[in-house]
Amino acid sequence: HVQLVESGGGAVQAEGCLRLTCKVSGLPDKWYWLAWFRQAPGRMREQVALISPRGATEAADSVKGRFTISYDRSETELYLHMSSLAVDDTATYYCAADTRNPAGVSARSPGNYNYWGQGTQVTVS
Repeated sequence: HVQLVESGGGAVQAEGCLRLTCKVSGLPDKWYWLAWFRQAPGRMREQVALISPRGATEAADSVKGRFTISYDRSETELYLHMSSLAVDDTATYYCAADTRNPAGVSARSPGNYNYWGQGTQVTVS
């Protein structure tokens, strides 16, 4: 059973930096994507960045050049390095794992993921 536990959120000033960590346990040898999503009040959950088992990454246009996703296999930790934070980055951030690769569903869609963490709040002021 896959478990995901986020940490590292908090309050930060605009233009500051923050690193989120997602401790991953129970991940099977075959998985398809690990990802970070975020959701602000009144808005839909949106993809932030994702990473494949081979290390291929993709970031949303809104965070390209500012956020970096990485996965440490030895520590089984997923990271999101965030820099040049803006007020619009304020949201609850969730890590997610895809172990099914559902047909016809984009890896950028929350529906693609079958495991989720509880979320960590990031507030930028």
